[in-house]
Order: sequence, then structure tokens, then C-alpha cells
Amino acid sequence: MPTEPEPPYDEPAGAAAAWLRRGAPEFVGGNGVRLLQGGDELFPAMCQAIARARHEVWLATYIFHDDDASHAVALALADAGRRGVRVGVVVDGFGSKSTLQRLRDWLPAPHVELTVFRPVDRWWSLLQPGQLRRLHQKLCVVDRDVAFVGGINVIDDRIDLRHGRSDAPRLDFAVQLHGPLVPAVGQTARALWSRAALGAEWREEVVALARSAEPMVHARRVLQRLRIVAPGLPAPAAARVPPVQAAFVVRDNLRQRRSIERAYVEAVARARQRVELITPYFYPGRAFRRALVHAAQRGVRVRLLLQGKIDYRFAALAAQVLYDELRSQGVFIYEYTPAFLHAKVAVVDDDWATVGSSNIDPLSLLLNLEANVIVRDADFARELSRRFDAAIAVSREVSDATQRTGWWQVLRRGFVAWCAHWFLRMAGITGRY
Repeated sequence: MPTEPEPPYDEPAGAAAAWLRRGAPEFVGGNGVRLLQGGDELFPAMCQAIARARHEVWLATYIFHDDDASHAVALALADAGRRGVRVGVVVDGFGSKSTLQRLRDWLPAPHVELTVFRPVDRWWSLLQPGQLRRLHQKLCVVDRDVAFVGGINVIDDRIDLRHGRSDAPRLDFAVQLHGPLVPAVGQTARALWSRAALGAEWREEVVALARSAEPMVHARRVLQRLRIVAPGLPAPAAARVPPVQAAFVVRDNLRQRRSIERAYVEAVARARQRVELITPYFYPGRAFRRALVHAAQRGVRVRLLLQGKIDYRFAALAAQVLYDELRSQGVFIYEYTPAFLHAKVAVVDDDWATVGSSNIDPLSLLLNLEANVIVRDADFARELSRRFDAAIAVSREVSDATQRTGWWQVLRRGFVAWCAHWFLRMAGITGRY
């Protein structure tokens, strides 16, 4: 059983304060990191951890659907609440709009404290300032002992909200964390809930985090208490998970507006061997595109895996207008066709990898609340790269024969750039992108 938490649960975690102050990845050693592919792997691990909860569970997600897979997660949360565990759940008001009533039935008060981030009660709610900025993080933290971070919404892998049920599961990833990085994830999930439910409490969270000192002292104390063994896993599985260095990076509208984008660009700029990136929505800014092109020009193998089975037509168009520019500079582009693509992961060289919720487009990089885990570990990077290669093997490479060229491509690119410009202007983002 997990030991009693240290420090008390109402004290902000020092590890969380570190990234709030500095905005750059704060790598902490001694973490157990396990790669999970799809909800088929994530949800059983999450439910198992929730079933063992003793003190608190915090969950934040963009979509919480009403299918069998999500119902299993809801049952685990409600059961934890009934046995006295504090359970806080925050969902996005747009992403989960159609299922809110069902969620209130599944997650009844007072056992579960369910709240909604920026509710969309009427269609004109989206016209209010700030409503384009959505909660897109996918986080779950149990007792500061185990955390789950990634791109997987609480929805069955084989259900798409626009296109219905499919035979093949979405390609998506998350990580399961144990160790000193977990409190930072927990503090973020709790602050999201507080921001949605109690504006005053959110402001107190920010102030407390900003004033917190000596983050690494707390990290060392947690590491000593955990002794690297992950209490949320059976002993044999925990023994196989090596202690690794990892950082938790968020994109918010406070002091970390460019943190995830900066982490990507800096990693690509340092690349010497390979850059492997998967994202369904790809329309990066100029600095990001330059980093990819410069890497390819100096001999780095740069491979992008984007969606081939289209869910949003305009998002696919936005990516496709960049194909010529990138391919002409040596970047290899593939489209994933077996199923819908939702993964947001990357591998750079042999020891840098990231898994999270952030796409490489203006919504994620400039507007939405996002969260990624960056891992500096050769074994983890090797495993994620192996999954990347498996996906590439069943994808199609973009070539001259598959692309439209000429004046039509020029018009499409201009149209996408114009739409992106005015979309960001309406959202309050100025400057070049």
C-alpha cells in the first residue's frame, strides 16, 4: 500500500512550482515511465490505479464520452468517491458538451466533484472572449503516486465523434508515471479543476506555486520515499521499469505560452541523427518549420507521420499545403491510413522523446491548455521509435505522384494562411506565425 503522502496534500508540490517559474523543461531523475498505446492499454491501468486510491484522484480531459470504455472509467471514479476518496473531475465544456448530463448521472455528487471548463451553454457562448482557448490536457493522478499523461481522451478507441464506429483502433499514446514527477502533474490537474470550479481558489493556487521554493528538495524527498518502486504497479512490472529522467511541460495562457513549442524546436535544433514526429494536426509556425528544414539539410533523417484517414478536412488541408516546402528540403512525410490518427509524440536521436496532448498547430501551440511529458532515456526512446516504425510500415509515403502542384497549390496555401491569420487575430494572438 502507498505510504502516507509527504508533504501534506494541501501543500503545493515543489516540482510543479519549478516549471511555473522557469517555463523550461525541468528534468527530474528517478521516474518510472511506461508507454501505453490507446485506451485499450490506458483505461485498465488507470482503473487499477483508481481502485487502489486512498486519498484523492484528479482527472482532466477534453472528451469524456458515454461509451462502454468511458463508463468503466466513470465507475472506477464513482467507486473511489463512495469509499471516501476525494475525486475531482474536470472536462472541457466544448469537447464534452454532448455528454454532460450522462456524466452527471455516472459521477454523482457528493462522491465525485465534477466541473466543466468554460461551459458552452448556448452557441453564442463561443463568441465570448477566451472561449476559443479550450482545456485539451489529458491527465489523471492518483494519490501523488501514479499519473497518466498523454493524448488519449476518455472514449473508446474505435469510436470517432464525427464518423462513428470503426474496426481499427485510433493510433494514440499516453504514459504512466511513478516517481518525483507525479506531484507536478497532480498539482496541474488540481489547479485545472480549481480554475473551472472556483476562480478564487485558482488564483490562490497560482500564488502558492509562484512562492514555493526549493523544488528539487521536495523531489529528492519524494524519490527517497518511493525508492524508485512504483506502488501502483505489481512488483514484477515495477522492477522492469528503470528510473529515468523526465520533465512535465505545459502550455497555458500565463507564463508558459510557448513552453511546449520551445521544447520541440530546441530538441530538433540539437538533433544529429533522426527526428520522428507523429501528429494529426500539423501547421507549425515558422520557427518550427525552419528547425525541421535545417535538421534535414544537415543530414538528420526527419520523418513526419500525419493523418491519412481524414477527420477534419480543413486541418488536413492545412498540413498538405506545407508538403512541398518540407519535402523539397529533404523531410519525409507519411500519411497513416489504417485508422484515425490522434497520437502526439516525437523521438529525437536516441534519448529524447515526448508524449502528450499537444498537436503541432496554432490551436495547441498558441491557444489550448496542453501537457506533455518529455523523457530523456534511451530505452523509452527506442520503444517509442519501434512503435513509430510499425506505424510507418502500414502508412503511405507522400511523393510527387500523390501531390497536386502548380497554381492550385499556391492558392490553397494562401487560403490556409489567410484563415489561420484571422483565426488567431480573433483569439487575441498577434504577431507572425
